[in-house]
Amino acid sequence: MSLDPVYVAEMANADYLTPVPEKYVNEFTEGVIPSSVESSTRQDELVATPFWANTQLLWYRKSVAEAAGLDMSQPVTWDQIIDAAAEQDKRVGVQGIRAESLTVWINAMIESAGGSIVTNPDSDGADEVKLGIDSEAGRSAAEIMSKIGSTGVGGPQLSNLDENASMLEFQSDDGGFMVNWPFIYPATKAAVDEGSLDQAVLDDIGWTIYPRVDESQEARPPLGGINLGVGAFSENPDLAYEAVACIRQPEKQAEYFLTDGNAPSNLAAFDDPEVQKEFPVAETVAESLKISAARPLTPYYNEVTGGIQKSWHPPGSVDPESTPARSQEFILEILRGERLL
Repeated sequence: MSLDPVYVAEMANADYLTPVPEKYVNEFTEGVIPSSVESSTRQDELVATPFWANTQLLWYRKSVAEAAGLDMSQPVTWDQIIDAAAEQDKRVGVQGIRAESLTVWINAMIESAGGSIVTNPDSDGADEVKLGIDSEAGRSAAEIMSKIGSTGVGGPQLSNLDENASMLEFQSDDGGFMVNWPFIYPATKAAVDEGSLDQAVLDDIGWTIYPRVDESQEARPPLGGINLGVGAFSENPDLAYEAVACIRQPEKQAEYFLTDGNAPSNLAAFDDPEVQKEFPVAETVAESLKISAARPLTPYYNEVTGGIQKSWHPPGSVDPESTPARSQEFILEILRGERLL
């Protein structure tokens, strides 16, 4: 079965998965993106298999970055791109809608600031979960979100922007910077090919690693993708894992990347000549995946992400002095059964 990484822990905690047989563990983890392996692991046991991965890049309009004097070959911070956009009356595209994409954004900022939303992901009971939202890292994330809202660079639709809406805004004359998934390149190229977007827009688009929260600390971009699981009640788990072993081969992952646009979790697949030819962003995607961070790997992910989406929305209302603490207490109350989402 295909599993979103955020639900592997819940499945494993309920004993719903057959752990990866020992004979496959090295094969399924060597040369694989570390965060993909981490998201397939529960309490030090590999319970799923990394298949394809995904990450967000920082997309930018070359003309806007150049006018701001930014060297995009070097790491840039959220403050730098917000200031650059504000000075030129341009937008910073983010996903501010109350949806999973909001948690993706917040988690990436907290991880980039050196923190974690859940600090003990291996805990079993809901009442054992410890959170790191009310922290310096959480406040740093809230400051960035607040600044995007207060400066206006998020645009009037900030609280309703999803991935596609962010892309369309970025492709417009207001576009400056944007964090989003790699689909942006093929989608923009397709729009040019069909005549709905000018070639000059595509030529003006660049991409690099996710922005830093602190200039001295490496960013931790989002991790997405799919892991493969084998059900605990399968009548043929050995055959299932034989199939998994075939599907996850680097050459198969490269083929899947070419046909479906889903990036590999196996780094060797990025070396495929056809991948490099068809996806100019592939090298940056691989570099981003190497430093990516998974969202909280807890059996109670639904409660955590639901609480975040409720307490950090709309982005313009986020207060660094109160939102992280209020959000943490709200989620803990949900986990203790004292509040409802």
